[in-house]
Amino acid sequence: MKRLTKILFVLLSTVQLATYAQETFAVKGFCVAAPQPESLDNFIDFAKNQLAPNGINTLVLRVDYRYAYESRPELRGENPLSKAQVKKLVNACKSLGIEIIPQVNLLGHQSWHSKATKLIEVYPEFDETPNIQLPEKYEWPNDDGLYCKSYCPLHPDVHAVVFDLVDEITEVFEAKAFHAGMDEVFYLAHEDCPRCNGHDPAVLFANEVRKINDHLQKQNKRLWIWGDRLIDGAETGIGMWEASMNNTARAIDMIPKSVVICDWHYEKAYPTPALFAMKGFDVIACPWRKPGVAQEQVRMMADFKVNSTKKMASHFLGTMHTYWSSAERFMEELKNPPKNEGEEHISAVDTFKAMCKSIAKLEQSN
Repeated sequence: MKRLTKILFVLLSTVQLATYAQETFAVKGFCVAAPQPESLDNFIDFAKNQLAPNGINTLVLRVDYRYAYESRPELRGENPLSKAQVKKLVNACKSLGIEIIPQVNLLGHQSWHSKATKLIEVYPEFDETPNIQLPEKYEWPNDDGLYCKSYCPLHPDVHAVVFDLVDEITEVFEAKAFHAGMDEVFYLAHEDCPRCNGHDPAVLFANEVRKINDHLQKQNKRLWIWGDRLIDGAETGIGMWEASMNNTARAIDMIPKSVVICDWHYEKAYPTPALFAMKGFDVIACPWRKPGVAQEQVRMMADFKVNSTKKMASHFLGTMHTYWSSAERFMEELKNPPKNEGEEHISAVDTFKAMCKSIAKLEQSN
């Protein structure tokens, strides 16, 4: 009996490993800010020597206003990438089997602490909260509840402007998908906004997602967004940053199923990818700075794929490391890793490495 039990255990383990190997991730991603023009060649070398060898096949590049837009030249940021430079990067990544998905933050993140983005700097009428001034010295928490500003989704002129950016950036990057951000949207249906005041935040958020999605679908392009505004922060206990406490979570039942959800969690590997998959969305788990969290997210996504129906398993696309500083800083930290202080291991570079090693181990289990 013991011998039979042992044989069954070995057989079941072999089947599970084979299943894991068959269910490798469609998305092995990295998200970072677009490089400075003078760092472009170094970034291409980084893609060749670090991203591709580590199995990265998807690069979400946070471009925002750091491109020399021709359709809206007034929205060019400082030191923007030229069209020729973008094409050089695109061609290099194509040769490496890496798909670039450009990001321009829409709706939220229209300021950063004390500095407005080009959009509401040039078009202040789009500001959802014009009466709230950006302070010289930013502190959180503050009386205005200011983290980042939003544009008003009901302003009649805003989409004509932002869709020009979307169209141009997806064209120059030859992109099949576009990342609209849409995370940490705290200002929505604000009492200061004459258009949004009194509206349901979930409906406002969902309508904005749908409007962007519909625009992209006309060009056979797919919308990606961050997932935090679609998770109920109170019911899950996750709170106001990695989930929503401002009544947007019900939008999960109002947006198109074609939207790809980037489900970022940085302190623990919350099982929220299952929520999105059960709702019919393709989902990607996203770590940042804790290697252990990245390892758990890889394992979790693999477990979800193995223990789901065929239909639902297809929704678990993979994992994507997110880095929230410059590309130049990440490349420098790869060469000279910072020393970790304290008992808890916190390192974005080590988290990237942990994610890639965990995926490679999963794929080698065949």
